[in-house]
Amino acid sequence: MSDEFTREYSGRLGVLTDVQLQSALARFGCGTLLAAESAPGGLFGQNVFLTTTTGKYVLRGNPHYDGQFERERYFCGLVHDRTEARAPWPFFIEKSAEIFGWSFALMPLLSGVHLSNSRVRQSLTAEDRVGIAGAMGRHLTFIQQAKFDAPAVYDHPSGDLASLGLPYADWFVERTRDWLRRCLQASAATTSADEAWVESLIAAAHPSLCEPFTPVLVHTDYAEGNVVAERVGEGWQISGVFDLGEAYVGDGDYDLARLACAYGRPDDGRLRAFVDAYTGGSPPRTGFRERLALYIVADRLIIREYGQRNGVWFTDPQQTFRAWAELFVALAEAAARV
Repeated sequence: MSDEFTREYSGRLGVLTDVQLQSALARFGCGTLLAAESAPGGLFGQNVFLTTTTGKYVLRGNPHYDGQFERERYFCGLVHDRTEARAPWPFFIEKSAEIFGWSFALMPLLSGVHLSNSRVRQSLTAEDRVGIAGAMGRHLTFIQQAKFDAPAVYDHPSGDLASLGLPYADWFVERTRDWLRRCLQASAATTSADEAWVESLIAAAHPSLCEPFTPVLVHTDYAEGNVVAERVGEGWQISGVFDLGEAYVGDGDYDLARLACAYGRPDDGRLRAFVDAYTGGSPPRTGFRERLALYIVADRLIIREYGQRNGVWFTDPQQTFRAWAELFVALAEAAARV
């Protein structure tokens, strides 16, 4: 590539030069730059794909918060070391802002097609989509092969896991209420009636949150946009997972919520394929429906808060949270029919 080449790969990263990209590669001995391109999909524009003389890499820059990359690296390491799933590894971090004006991470590009790529999605048949949903369910069980003694969150100062400080049920309820408070602050479209509805779901789900479980890694944004996939014979397999910056250790059932909403309708074959592959045909533990309903609500609060705070996705200022989220919550009933 020319020494004069510059390009804006995303609004977040701004204009980068090939000299800067080569300097980043040199920090970790990752070869000579041959090509660079914007990563497909993604909400925040943190990634650039790099092709070099030694392989393909992802440059991930301009972190959202102090410790984002360290948290991602920690959970990628857990996936790499303790499960059959694949996450980007090794995961290098350059804390200095010398090259770009911000710190960055560099990691191998996982093999497979990116399901967030619009061209890939347009090429998929209905059968492919159901097959991928089943593969997502099976892959989630691989991610959850690492077991832990207790729920925990990543602690940046220590670089390790730390106790929740509360029983899991109380911690999750407080987490849900915190997102509800943020929604109430973000827009008048989230109302006191919405608050009462969420509280009713918390009350209904609380006994199920207290049901014993084996703590596992919870991705929190387990979605088709955060994996790569490969065709295997007539079917599909998930060949890697990434974007683990909001992960924690807790109840693995939480990671059903976002994809259940993405698959959308109770009669959608993808929802059934996803849940069946995850459960392996075995009934989930007691209270699954009530617990998943609350997990879906918690997930929808995160989506709602971001959309309202940034003025995206929600075009009707009169639409209440319940009016939007209730159809998603109903998916818990369909998912519970194992």
